[in-house]
Amino acid sequence: MFVITGPSGVGKGTLIRGLLERMPELELSVSATTRPPRAGERDGVDYHFLTPDEFERHVRQGDFVEHATYSGNRYGTLRSQLERHLDAGRPVVLEIEVQGARQVRQALPEAVAVFIAPPSRDALRARLVGRGTDSPEQVQERMDTAEGELAARPEFAHVVVNDRLERATEALEAIIRAARGARAKHTCR
Repeated sequence: MFVITGPSGVGKGTLIRGLLERMPELELSVSATTRPPRAGERDGVDYHFLTPDEFERHVRQGDFVEHATYSGNRYGTLRSQLERHLDAGRPVVLEIEVQGARQVRQALPEAVAVFIAPPSRDALRARLVGRGTDSPEQVQERMDTAEGELAARPEFAHVVVNDRLERATEALEAIIRAARGARAKHTCR
């Protein structure tokens, strides 16, 4: 299992799309959220869009491996999503926020976690503004949250700075391939 984390707007999704093109054997786990779909997003493909009551029911039933509140919305990884992929023998990629990555690390210490960092705080702000999905207030809220998340960078053994997309995708791929190779060698012994 591979956990890709970092602040909102750092390019996690873009890097993961590039990674999946290079390594089609990987499966992306679809997270659940209470936020409304953005233009073009589809339920069950981009996210499992849940009402707050549905999300809370899953929390009470222990259905999430991790869950967190981010920018006023709830996000989580359904255990059933992970088990379906892992039971099929497919390596799984999770795209989650730092709070969730910490929870996964505690619950599943064998997971390989990669922190995606922006080249600078100014670059992060420019990306958030440039994607045009958030109001100025929401951008500021995401930047405020990002300050705490960026401070978590030293907690992660693997860090990729997303300064140039191709180079960052190559670095992420190298980390995943090395971890898969080490795991295969360990399993063969």
